[in-house]
Formats: sequence, structure tokens, C-alpha cells
Amino acid sequence: MAYQNQSSSFLLLLVLMAISILKLSNAAGIAIYWGQNGNEGTLADTCASGNYQFVNIAFLTTFGNGQTPVLNLAGHCNPAANECTGLSSEIKACQGQGIKVLISIGGATGSYSLSSADDAKQVSDYLWNNFLGGQSSSRPLGDAVLDGVDFDIEAGSGQFWDELARSLNGHSQERKVFLAAAPQCPFPDQHLDGAIQTGLFDYVWVQFYNNPGCHYAGNANNLLSAWNQWTSSQAKQVFLGLPAAQAAAPSGGFIPADVLISQVLPSIKTSPKYGGVMLWSKQFDNGYSAAIKSSL
Repeated sequence: MAYQNQSSSFLLLLVLMAISILKLSNAAGIAIYWGQNGNEGTLADTCASGNYQFVNIAFLTTFGNGQTPVLNLAGHCNPAANECTGLSSEIKACQGQGIKVLISIGGATGSYSLSSADDAKQVSDYLWNNFLGGQSSSRPLGDAVLDGVDFDIEAGSGQFWDELARSLNGHSQERKVFLAAAPQCPFPDQHLDGAIQTGLFDYVWVQFYNNPGCHYAGNANNLLSAWNQWTSSQAKQVFLGLPAAQAAAPSGGFIPADVLISQVLPSIKTSPKYGGVMLWSKQFDNGYSAAIKSSL
């Protein structure tokens, strides 16, 4: 009888430990974009702040349709002169703290498109070999193996991004490739809808800014309506994408931290797909992430 009780207690302990680990792994967090301003601080300092669970290195601005890929990290380093390989140790330091580091492709001002399924496969192989678990003699960020790819597709057609997602996911048989997307908040997104419908995206951080029809504008009604649409999509986890300061979104959408905490988070946190908050960008984050992180 005593043996049975000990067994039951041990089993209960295992279950409680499993639940704790599950809760920890599903804990809400903050994703940040880094790389578009030389004055925003180093990648290492960004991760050492303890404020972020995801860092998107932005952007691979040129790729696809036969173009030579171009990585643009603003004033941080010049990839063309092989200056960015030094980021490898910083990426590894971030990952050592449990932070996922992704390469973000696209952006608002990039030159990118996919012309066919075969083109998507070629871009996928380029990303795999140059930033992820593959091999290349010209890895722009050195030998660090990034955790995945963020699709910030804001131009061109919506064609073949689903093929790129499938091809990248195919590499997950060798090493898990996390997929993220940053659609605009009008639902469905005109560029990324087909890709998100594949159900392959681990994180979808929706841009609830510079979109007057669905961003915060004195009240959260339109935002919450759009949020409910996004959480009914094929996304595994949905993040509320916000500007980290008023200046980060000239067309609006900034939510003061106290308003976010009192008026928005209580509603969106009820969704099983709630993942946290995405911020644009490190350049503008002068205290916003620190103010909200304990309320996520």
C-alpha cells in the first residue's frame, strides 16, 4: 500500500512538472525587430535586456526572380564587405538565453518577388544554406544557425509564398525551421493569406499599426474585431503587433502602455492562440517593452 502511494505521488509530481514545462514553453512573450537603425544598440545588448523572446534580424531586402540576394542591416555592418559575420557570436549569445533569432525577409521598401514554385524552392535553399542549418561559403551572418524565417511581405503579389513556406518547412526534417509572418491587420492579408492558410506558421505577428481600419484609434473596437478574425485563421499563435513609440507608426496605431494593459490585453489574452506582442522596432523601444512585459 505504501509502495502504491509512493508511485501515485511520483506520478503526480511528473504530471505537475510536465504542466509547468508546458506553461513555460507557452508563456507569452515579446518579439522585436532589430537591424534597421545603427543607433539602436547591439544585438547582444538587445537580447541581454531580458525583454524579448524573439528577435527578427531585418531585412533580407532583395531576393527572388533571379536577383542576387541583398541583406540590409542599415548602419550596423556592411554584408557586402563581409562585415556582418561578427554577429554570429551575438546570435549565439541570444540563443543561449533561450531567445529565438529569425531572419526577416522583405520589408516595406525591398525589391523582392517570387516568379514560380521553382523560384520559391531556390530562395528556400538559399535561406537554408546561408542562414539556417545548411552549408555555404558565404554566410552573411557567419556560422550561427538562426532559428527560422520571418515573412514581412508588403509588396508584389501573394503568389508562391505558400510554396516558400512549404519548402522551408521541408528542411525541418533536418533541423526545425520556425516560420513567422507579419501581415497587415486587414483580414485576410493580400500578400500572405495563401501562405498563412498552409497552417505552417508558428508565429503570426499582425501589424496593428499604419492601418486605420483596424488599429487602435482612441478605442479598441476595430482592433479587437480584427484580432478575432486573425485568431480564427490557420496561425498557430497570434501576436499583437504594435509600434513601440508614436514615432514608429506615422499613420497611427500607437497604444500607451497603461491603455494596452487595462483595455486591450485582458480581451486578447482570452484567446488560446494568444502568443504575446510584437514591437516595431528596437530603435523606438525606449521603455515600452519593459513597461508591458509583466502584464503579458
